[in-house]
Amino acid sequence: MELYMSKLRPLVLLGSIIAAQSVVAEVDLNSMSDANPAHLSSIPLLQSLKINHQQLQFNAPYVHELKNRYKVRSLFVESKDLPMVDIQLTFNAGAARDEDVAPGLYGIANMAAKLIDEGTEQYTANDIASAFERVGAKFSAQAYRDMFVVKLRVLSDPEKLEPALAIMMEILNHSTFKKSSINLVLSNTQVGQKQIKESPSRMMSVQFYRALYGKHPYAEPISGTQRSISKITPVQLKQFSDQFLVAQNLNIAITGQLSAKEALQLSERIAGNLKQGEKAKPLAQPLDKSAFDIRHIAFNSSQAHVMMGHLGTTRFDPDRLALEVANQMLGGSGFNSVLMKELRVKRGYTYGAYSSFSFSQVPGTFSFSYSTRQDQLLDSIQVAHQALVNFVQQPIDQKQLEETKAGMLRAFPNNYSSNANINAQLGSIGFYNQTADYLNEYPKLLEKITAQDIQNAIRKHLHSERLTIIVVNEKLDKQALEAALNQNLLPDTPKLPAPSIEQIPKTITVPPAKEGVDVPVSFPTDAPASI
Repeated sequence: MELYMSKLRPLVLLGSIIAAQSVVAEVDLNSMSDANPAHLSSIPLLQSLKINHQQLQFNAPYVHELKNRYKVRSLFVESKDLPMVDIQLTFNAGAARDEDVAPGLYGIANMAAKLIDEGTEQYTANDIASAFERVGAKFSAQAYRDMFVVKLRVLSDPEKLEPALAIMMEILNHSTFKKSSINLVLSNTQVGQKQIKESPSRMMSVQFYRALYGKHPYAEPISGTQRSISKITPVQLKQFSDQFLVAQNLNIAITGQLSAKEALQLSERIAGNLKQGEKAKPLAQPLDKSAFDIRHIAFNSSQAHVMMGHLGTTRFDPDRLALEVANQMLGGSGFNSVLMKELRVKRGYTYGAYSSFSFSQVPGTFSFSYSTRQDQLLDSIQVAHQALVNFVQQPIDQKQLEETKAGMLRAFPNNYSSNANINAQLGSIGFYNQTADYLNEYPKLLEKITAQDIQNAIRKHLHSERLTIIVVNEKLDKQALEAALNQNLLPDTPKLPAPSIEQIPKTITVPPAKEGVDVPVSFPTDAPASI
């Protein structure tokens, strides 16, 4: 114990540099004993938590825009219910910045996130883990395509908060990224590479991004490749950290049992004690395609897996909300979606078909995917493509639009149903430079969306004539597929005739795995917050 305390004292001392010195409190478990075990004194407390549904108010939390003197955008939501504090540091340092360190060095942001708490100049990984555990704190780091996100959850009690904060700052400023830790990650990725080769949906997703983005930073997997990560050195990881994990490349989100004044002081201590540097430069714009791009991955399977899409738009596009509604109507709302009705309900080609948009700093993706039987592949693609053509060209169904908006409004409170959810939203709002009142404004903006808004947005942003199509199956007749797609584009083509009974298969195929990000070991998504 004495040895452990000797290791912890410097961390507490570091906390005193950031704030006033504090003492770690111990919990006396003996004081919690119950003289009468048959009597559960906690039952009245549980009963006091009963929810009166008539009193539920789904109001978005008030977001404070803190005036951080270091010019680091800081957003805060006060939450009095739990004695907890959630801190999220969101750096403009995702996988899109990998090649800023060295050409072809894909996976460096992901590697830095995995190894950032594996030791500093003074403390080992065990020292760090033990110190967080002692104060009941949870620390994590994750790289996405746009973002590098660091999270800390700890009790609001200063005797717990201060040491945890000190350890987090020690990690961010002094991680060493040792070679032994890199070698461990390399050995783990060999398993991940094997998993990718055995997963049609993951191979399809990797190929889709590469086909869509070419030489753009978004093209390669977030985790990199076996070849690229084998080249990463501790010096390069330190360079990445020193260049991108700096105060000028950061926004701060805080949620918890603090006052606005305390949150401001906390944000300034973080910004003031973090490494100083420069803001990351804007990303290059990806180049869009002008025609169909059909690519085939040979795979021995009873199922054929399909993904279609093209470049989408940015998080900053004024059409984004209209496109989110359109996506729910096309393929994001279960059995009520257009793709599900055409592919499953009417024809039984697949168990499920799903569409999605990703909105990023530069144009993200629009895509939809499904799996089907080998003998139904060409017919299913023609039907799915025709459904997209019709969705763009034909008037928006007003009834479906109203049902979709109502469903999105009902689901909206899930975005702030917990402190963690709130803090994730604050991080996203800060990163994409949205207004502090965005959570309050979102339902109002959604209510105002009209059928004409949807029509204008999809005709501007959905392009059925220049899709990138990835097919994973045994064999593919590309010429026949392209002919079928071009046939759909002719103005006098019959529009989705009703299927005959003979067309409907006797069995429904297993759905494809939910589209993931190109990560062989772990699976971060590109959208840490949903709105």
